[in-house]
Amino acid sequence: MSVAKSIAKQIQHMPKGRPFLGSLFGQSGSRASVNKALSKLVKAGALERVVRGVYMRPKASKYTGMVRASPLTVIRLMTKANGEMIQIHGAEAVRLMGLSTQMQVLPTLYTSGYTRKIHIGNATVRLQHASKDRFQYLETKVGVALTALHYIGKEALSFEVTSHIQKALSKDEFKILQTCRMPAWMRTALSLVDN
Repeated sequence: MSVAKSIAKQIQHMPKGRPFLGSLFGQSGSRASVNKALSKLVKAGALERVVRGVYMRPKASKYTGMVRASPLTVIRLMTKANGEMIQIHGAEAVRLMGLSTQMQVLPTLYTSGYTRKIHIGNATVRLQHASKDRFQYLETKVGVALTALHYIGKEALSFEVTSHIQKALSKDEFKILQTCRMPAWMRTALSLVDN
């Protein structure tokens, strides 16, 4: 069976509208032949190229027309494939903790990789390199709280802010937060509200 037929058969079993990596078909043939087959499937309309290396089966909605891939899903796929970690940006963490109502104009995430902008359809997502301390307890309230504390910084961190964060977390989550790697000033601020 040719590489193109093998890939075409495999994508028939994939859900429409869910992005996947082109490297998923690496066992089907050489990289060049896989890329050529994917390109042919895109031209034929069986696949949509979301960004370089990421594809999906087109999905149509009778209400909105063609369904676009979620930028966050695409970013997660890309960074996972590169062995990178991602975390929400500090400004978003502050908003999620209820300390601000401001929304980011340009969606930004912290990454363990290099800083860059990724264009996904009409959306642009910025990945900003950050230190390893920002990637503790990913996708948990503890991780969000820690990211918010880093973003607020030493000068703006007050008793009211740390008290608010303590109230937003369960007792167990707050204990976990206190065990995270953090600067001394942050640890001191958290210990003041724990008394």
